[in-house]
Amino acid sequence: VKLKADEEKKEAIIQDRATIKKWFDKISIRGYVQARYTYLPGDKSIRSEYDNTIRDNTGFAFRRVRLVFSGDVTDWLSFYIQPEFAGSVPGTTGDQSNNFVQLRDAYSDIFMPVPFLFFEEKDLRVRVGQSKVPFGFENLQSSQQRLAFDRSDGINSAANGERDLGIFIYYTPNETRKLFRRLIDSGLKGSGDYGLLGVGVYTGQTLNVTERNDNKHIVLHATYPMELPYGQIIQFGVDAYRGTFNVGTTSAGITRENNGNILDERVGVHFVLFPQPICFQAEWNWGHGPQLNGSRTRVEEGNVQGGYVQGMYKWDVNQPWLTSVIPYVRYQEYSGGKKHRTNSPFNVVREWEVGAEWQFGKALEFTIAYARSRRTDTQTAPYNIREGDIVRTQLQWNF
Repeated sequence: VKLKADEEKKEAIIQDRATIKKWFDKISIRGYVQARYTYLPGDKSIRSEYDNTIRDNTGFAFRRVRLVFSGDVTDWLSFYIQPEFAGSVPGTTGDQSNNFVQLRDAYSDIFMPVPFLFFEEKDLRVRVGQSKVPFGFENLQSSQQRLAFDRSDGINSAANGERDLGIFIYYTPNETRKLFRRLIDSGLKGSGDYGLLGVGVYTGQTLNVTERNDNKHIVLHATYPMELPYGQIIQFGVDAYRGTFNVGTTSAGITRENNGNILDERVGVHFVLFPQPICFQAEWNWGHGPQLNGSRTRVEEGNVQGGYVQGMYKWDVNQPWLTSVIPYVRYQEYSGGKKHRTNSPFNVVREWEVGAEWQFGKALEFTIAYARSRRTDTQTAPYNIREGDIVRTQLQWNF
């Protein structure tokens, strides 16, 4: 009897050890790569700061090469780290050097472990580190999920690179958390879970830029996804932020208002009818920010406004070699300063884009699009407006 009891005790210990997860069982590694080819059939002087293949003497390039390391340290603490391997920096001879590693995300989520007042377990979480600033819909949507090649100037100019260093608090009830997840898993181009409500304090100098003043930006985020009785899902919301942005050093002959510390504030709205199969998506924002004046002698506060409207149709093919085809059309415009560029030049954008995405399962996607673009070249003075045609293709593989 004693020997049998000892054997059962040893067996119980072995089984108990088998249920304990090792550290490597708690970590997920995934990523995606976007390879692009660009052709400019007309004016080859047109430029876009969001795609370095839009220029003369170019062609193939990596737009994004990313790995995501994420996992749960405990039941109430998780982490997320994402480096970018396709970063670029100016070269010593005026050319651009590509494929440098840059940090995109590095943060931890600290969940409320027990129910509190009217909040259920894990309804509240605090995000600390470098992460996306919760402003808008498209900025929060992963480039792995987004249909159009680039984010719109009007929305993305609020937070270049979409990310910043700070502390954010998110509130998401359990059922809404499941709906956010379903919008991603079902291929409906969701934005992910950034809370029904969110509030944050962050540096405000944009991604990977050292803080230049003692002021901090404050952001408020509110969005609501709703599943209608017949299964259609819509989402609408409003966002706002306010702070003081320091424009940094300007070129010779250009002065700065208030030593470069200029009011930076915006209010935005968004609405999404998810593709089941027809989709309509729109965002717009208005506000004030740093802007080079008309005589190009001083950076001062100016008005900004812009956004986009987009329509798409999700055709589910459901073949072994082809899952779905999603054609789309988008119009965007923007007028206002680009605060993150040297001298914060005034920028004008009017652009039409039409294209289609082919999904070969979840592992492979191919997109081709044509754009008629009229935009300011914010990279080189005297910041002339260029107009031309852009044809781009992209192959994306997910792993």
